[in-house]
Amino acid sequence: MNTPSTLEPNPVREPVNPQHKLPAQPEEKHRSLWWLWLLLLGVIGYGGYRGWQFVQTSKPAPSAGPAGRMALRPTPVVAVAARSGDLPVYLRGLGSVSPFNTVTVRSRVDGQIMKVAFTEGQLVHEGDLLLEIDPRPFQVQLEQAQGQLARDRAQLADAKVNLDRYKALYEAKVIPKQQLDTQDASVKNFEGAIEADQAGIDSAKLQLTYCRITAPLTGRVGFRLVDQGNIIHASDPNGLLVITQLQPIAVLFTIPQDDLQPVLKKLRAGAKLPVFAFDRDNVTKIATGTLVTVDNQIDASTGTSKLKAVFDNSDFALFPNQFVNVQLLLDTDHNVVIVPAAAIQRGPQGTFVYLVTDANGKKKVSVRPVTTGNSEGNRIVVKEGLAPGDVVVVDGGDKLVEGSLVDVREPKRQGTNAAANNSSGATQGPTAAPDGSAKSSDVLRPPAGAKPQGEPGQRHGARRPGP
Repeated sequence: MNTPSTLEPNPVREPVNPQHKLPAQPEEKHRSLWWLWLLLLGVIGYGGYRGWQFVQTSKPAPSAGPAGRMALRPTPVVAVAARSGDLPVYLRGLGSVSPFNTVTVRSRVDGQIMKVAFTEGQLVHEGDLLLEIDPRPFQVQLEQAQGQLARDRAQLADAKVNLDRYKALYEAKVIPKQQLDTQDASVKNFEGAIEADQAGIDSAKLQLTYCRITAPLTGRVGFRLVDQGNIIHASDPNGLLVITQLQPIAVLFTIPQDDLQPVLKKLRAGAKLPVFAFDRDNVTKIATGTLVTVDNQIDASTGTSKLKAVFDNSDFALFPNQFVNVQLLLDTDHNVVIVPAAAIQRGPQGTFVYLVTDANGKKKVSVRPVTTGNSEGNRIVVKEGLAPGDVVVVDGGDKLVEGSLVDVREPKRQGTNAAANNSSGATQGPTAAPDGSAKSSDVLRPPAGAKPQGEPGQRHGARRPGP
């Protein structure tokens, strides 16, 4: 048995663990630290932002508040100068044209229409022949009355002769007193019959006059209601034709009850208030008249009072039942300061304007409190706060504050701003709403959303400013 001299140890192999990993390589170590780099970058960015904030807050502000920032560049605005002049005060209302007189012509006798002497729509004058009714029946009645009168006159003459004879016989004591009295009564009876015959003659002549139907007034004839040849009666309800008086003509219109007392005060003082009638669009003036009277009561359902004006209507511009817009000239403010209504601003302290001033060659605006008065159209009276020639902003005021630099531009000739150049002239547009009065002079800037005063729309009458 051979025995090996040298025994080689057998290597012992350790079992392999499947979860055991090899040591990480350098690249894998860098990949596992990516989140540390991301955190570091975030810290550096936050530190830079905080540093930038510190630098910005440490710089001195160029100006305090929005006023200083707005003053850095001029704001384009439209401005006009306040003017001195007269401002009429109108009361406006809706009205309709009413004929001063309307006559339905009827026949006063029965008979057949023999002639129609007018045409439909004709302008007739008082006394003009309109229709003729057959006069022959009434002519016969006249002749009968005249014959009866002649017979009664002859009988009266005979009775008077017999009366004279009876008087002589009575004085001679031939006949009794009773016979004389009977003859005297017979004479008076015939005298009464003659008077009745004369009345019959006058009645027949009147009937003949009624056969000629004439115009009772000057006016326009409407449609013919009865044709020639028809038999008409005095009791017919519809009449023969209608005549409407056009000269003069009346206009009935209404105003709010709050405006009634100033009108009554003027009427009691004997003032003649002019009234202007405009077309449906309230643009073209149709006629000029005078206020006549005011109704004796206020309409409780509408709160309005009815007024009546009379117009000469020489050109027949007004027609019955025509709709018109009426303007009643109540008063006129003389030598007042007038500005466009768009220049008036409203704030917590009252009404104010932006006044344009020139300082060192730069145009700025300042807030100027004002007290307003009556308004007419797009113009308004400034009682206190402005003088003639002061330049005020009428467009662009919503972007302004105290001390803002402005670039003044001329108003356009057309549109709303065109009326600013004519602020001293008369206008016929709708009336602007009244403004209150400024109670303090410490207005610095308008409230958020403040807008210039415009024209709120036409009402039945112009309102005078409240207290």
